[in-house]
Amino acid sequence: MDNLTLAYTLIGIGLVLLAGELFLPTGGILFGGAIICEIIGVILVFATGDLTMGLIAASGVFIAIPIAGAAMLHIWPRTPLGRRLISQINTEEATVAGMTVVQEMEDLRGRYGRTISPLRPSGMVDFDGRRVDAMSEGMMVPADQWVRCVDVKAGKVIVRAVEKPNLGTLESTDFNV
Repeated sequence: MDNLTLAYTLIGIGLVLLAGELFLPTGGILFGGAIICEIIGVILVFATGDLTMGLIAASGVFIAIPIAGAAMLHIWPRTPLGRRLISQINTEEATVAGMTVVQEMEDLRGRYGRTISPLRPSGMVDFDGRRVDAMSEGMMVPADQWVRCVDVKAGKVIVRAVEKPNLGTLESTDFNV
């Protein structure tokens, strides 16, 4: 095998490695190997061929391949494999509002609790034995102070300091918050 054939073989192997990087999660190992193969292939074309062949190989590798790669990445989501992978990603619930923890936090709205730590403006609050990271409405609240959950925003419990509630009537009270 002469050096020119070896050069074009290395450029072809580099292209195969670049294509493999799209489908295999190698963390860039195939990409690095592809770049090394492409560079060595172009250097060999310059070393064994004439200047024109070297410039054609270099422009093909360093200009045409990135343009073709961008076109492939544009087309890839429209292929059956690309559609299948993208639809799997989109079906997972990724919004904060859909999380079960946020739904549990919404149940705290209107409930009374006691601060475990000072709220400056955030700290820990105990709601019936459940410790929750909460934020005050901006004011500092000392520890062991009664608070009421007034809002839940993006998974954050917002509380306001209140006077000690009459705990005897809490079970029969309808909180229209």
